[in-house]
Amino acid sequence: MLEKIKGVNLGGWLVLEKWMTPELFEGTQAEDEYYLAHDLEKEAYQARILNHRSEFITEADFIRIASAGLNLIRIPIPYFAFGDRPPFIGCLPYLDKAFNWAKAYDIKILLDLHTVPGSQNGFDNGGISGVCRWGQDPKEVDFALSVLTRLAQRYRDHEALWGIQLINEPITEKMWGTMKPLERYPARDPKLAAGSGPLSMKFLQSFYLEAYTKLREILLPETVIAFHDAFELHAWKDCFLDHAFENVMLDTHQYLMFAEMEGTEQNLEAYLNYLEALGKEIAEVAAYIPVFVGEWSLFNSYAVGVDTQGGINPTQQTFDSNKQFSAEELVEVYQILWKKSVETWNIGEGHMFWTYKLNIDTINDPSWYGWDSWDLSRCLSKKWIS
Repeated sequence: MLEKIKGVNLGGWLVLEKWMTPELFEGTQAEDEYYLAHDLEKEAYQARILNHRSEFITEADFIRIASAGLNLIRIPIPYFAFGDRPPFIGCLPYLDKAFNWAKAYDIKILLDLHTVPGSQNGFDNGGISGVCRWGQDPKEVDFALSVLTRLAQRYRDHEALWGIQLINEPITEKMWGTMKPLERYPARDPKLAAGSGPLSMKFLQSFYLEAYTKLREILLPETVIAFHDAFELHAWKDCFLDHAFENVMLDTHQYLMFAEMEGTEQNLEAYLNYLEALGKEIAEVAAYIPVFVGEWSLFNSYAVGVDTQGGINPTQQTFDSNKQFSAEELVEVYQILWKKSVETWNIGEGHMFWTYKLNIDTINDPSWYGWDSWDLSRCLSKKWIS
C-alpha cells in the first residue's frame, strides 16, 4: 500500500472531453465523444483519435510525473476499451504502454471506468452529454461489468496495478438537483435522452456489490477496489459496515466550483473555511472506510475573476473577466489553496489532481484565462504548487 496517495489523472487521453482538447472537435457539431465518432467519416475519426492517443501522453510524461514525486496515476477508461463497440476505437495498446511505463518509473495505476453506454451522469465526461440512461438498461449494466472483469483479468498480475475503480461519478438525486445536467448539457437527440434521470442509491449499491464480488474473485488480495461516493460522502456508512469488504476504498471528488454552487462566497477566506469544514467530514468518514480524493484542482472563480457558474467552460459560454491577478498574486493564491487542500485530503488516504495536462491556449486566448489551474504540468511550471 502507498503511505499517502500523491497522484494525478490522465484526463483527456483515452476518454475525451471537448473542453480539454477542443481542437479534436474542430469542424464538427459534436459536444462529446459519442457524437465526435458519429459526425466524422470513419477514416477521419480514426486518424484524429490515433494521432491524439499517440501524442497526448508519452513516456516523457511518465518521467515528468515520477520526477514530480507523484506515486499514482488514475487513468480514465472508456467502455469501448476493448474495441467491441463500433464506431469507437479500442485503446488497449496505449493502456498496455502506460502500464509498462508506470512499472519502469515506479508509479502505480488506478484504472477508472469513466464512461458507460448511455452514461451514468449526463455530463460530457460520461461519454454522451445530456443523456443518463445506463442504469435503466440491464444489458448495458452487464456490459459494464464485463468491461471491469476483462480489465481485471488482463492486468491482474501487472506490478503497476494498484486498483480498479468501478465507475466514475455516477449521479444520484442530490447532485442531479445541484448540477442539473440536462440543462447544463442539452441533449442533441431528445429521443435518445428520453427517460433520463438520476440513479437510485439502491441500484448503485447493488451494482457496486456485484462488481466488487466479481473483481475480488479475480484480483490479487492487495489490489484496491474503489467506489465513487456519487457526490454523497456520508451516504455509505451502513453499506460498508454491513458488508465484509476487503481492501475497498471510497473515492470522493471535491472541487471548489461545487462549493461555489452551494453558496460559498468566492474569496480566499471562504474557500479556506470550506476546506477546513470538509476536513472534518473526511475524518468522520475515514473512521469507518479509507477515503481518498480522486479528483480535485486549483480552479476557482475568485482567481478567474468572474463567476464561472460552477465551471461552465469557454466552449459552452464566454465570460468577460474584469479582474486579472499579477503572476505574483496568483502564486500566493494558488499556493495557499494547494497547501490547505493537500492538508485536507491527507486527513484521508491522499489525493489525485485533475488533470495532468490540457490542450488549450491560456496565453493567446483570453477566454481561457484561469483554466490553466486544472493542468498540473502548468501549475508546477508556474510554481503554484510548492
